Amino acid sequence: MTDSRASALRLQILELVREYYGAAFPEAEFVPGESSISYAGRVFDDREIVNLVDSGLDFWLTTGRFADEFEKSFAKFFGRRHAHLVNSGSSANLLALSTLTSPKLDERARKWGGRAALKPGDEVITVAAGFPTTLNPIIQNRLVPVFVDVTVPTYNIDVSRLEDALSERTAAIMVAHTLGNPFDLDAVTAFAQRHQLWLVEDCCDALGSTYKGRPVGTFGDLATVSFYPAHHMTMGEGGCVLEDRGLLKMLVDSYRDWGRDCWCDPGKSNTCGKRFGWEVGELPFGYDHKYTYSHIGYNLKVTDMQAAVGLAQLDKVAGFIEARRRNFALLYERLADMDEYLILPRATEGSDPSWFGFPMAVREDAPFTRSEAIAHLENRKISTRLLFGGNLIRQPAYLNIEHRVAGDLTNTDFVMNNVFWIGVYPGLTTAMIDYMAESIRQLPALATAARQ
Repeated sequence: MTDSRASALRLQILELVREYYGAAFPEAEFVPGESSISYAGRVFDDREIVNLVDSGLDFWLTTGRFADEFEKSFAKFFGRRHAHLVNSGSSANLLALSTLTSPKLDERARKWGGRAALKPGDEVITVAAGFPTTLNPIIQNRLVPVFVDVTVPTYNIDVSRLEDALSERTAAIMVAHTLGNPFDLDAVTAFAQRHQLWLVEDCCDALGSTYKGRPVGTFGDLATVSFYPAHHMTMGEGGCVLEDRGLLKMLVDSYRDWGRDCWCDPGKSNTCGKRFGWEVGELPFGYDHKYTYSHIGYNLKVTDMQAAVGLAQLDKVAGFIEARRRNFALLYERLADMDEYLILPRATEGSDPSWFGFPMAVREDAPFTRSEAIAHLENRKISTRLLFGGNLIRQPAYLNIEHRVAGDLTNTDFVMNNVFWIGVYPGLTTAMIDYMAESIRQLPALATAARQ
């Protein structure tokens, strides 16, 4: 088949894909009480499917031209020098923290304010009121998590406890911006700088959030993002690590790409100009640099088909962020007088969150319980979620891990017992938000009637 024939067929296929989208995904009417309202979901049109098929027709499959373009565009959007695509936000967290264990960091410790590579037994400050994959990399790298309580109703790390968490073994901080609400970045970054600690920002729920006008994810040494369908933009599965330093770029790529010492892109060779001229470790001189490994790494690369979807999503992400803020504001307005029964969310001072969800805490003296509130909403086809793992150290997977707690986790237990959240994602309409608010407002009367 000639190139011109193949190009013509490709154009025909992609035009048919656009027609297919219109036929396969018609806009559905919302019927209160009959239509399901998800807590989150993918929002897309024909452009994502066209990009997906366009990439599939290349049949390159692994990281390629779409991934290259996405990494450059996303780094520019985020305001960081380098973006590294991976197969999930969870992998992004694993990759970011693993990067900080590289012995090569010790060579630059003096230049980077005395911060050396993380070593087994070092402590990492984090919270227990979060998602497991912010915690898991700490354990997987044989580091010791030190848990700090959160504040209600920001649901972020209680920065007044940071000094209590510090020990001579403390080496890093790794925390998330909970449900898109930035943590106190002034306090955390000042603490990290004062004590020469690495900072990893988990922004998997917070794409587009800002703190004092500056995007979250630009404060830490490394930042992570997720592209799971529930998040602010999607590749289906996918994630990203962001950073600004040349050495970190090489280390992130190494840990992502099998731990290899070589920095050639897939399908390329001899970028360094001396592929067979290296002498590393105890290998013989001239051993192929493409098969030289300086770290115990992983294969966490994304496929080009996922990146192609992400490129189409990236064109819309500003609108997605605006929609999340609008939906959150509408819900808050409609529930403002429910404060007698519910603790409504509060943005961290100085922040403008790109909210992932709308968290609520059922007050201890409310006439209904969280379980009753959730059952009522789910019965009305409104999806709810708990605030991730509640108190993670009460979860079965973490009962026997080595850890330390700074003070107590009173608010974390409150989150575990009283907090739930509903969606604000861009797929929600005003009619859906009105229905959700109406359903929540019914709770006190229903509880009173049930007790009579």
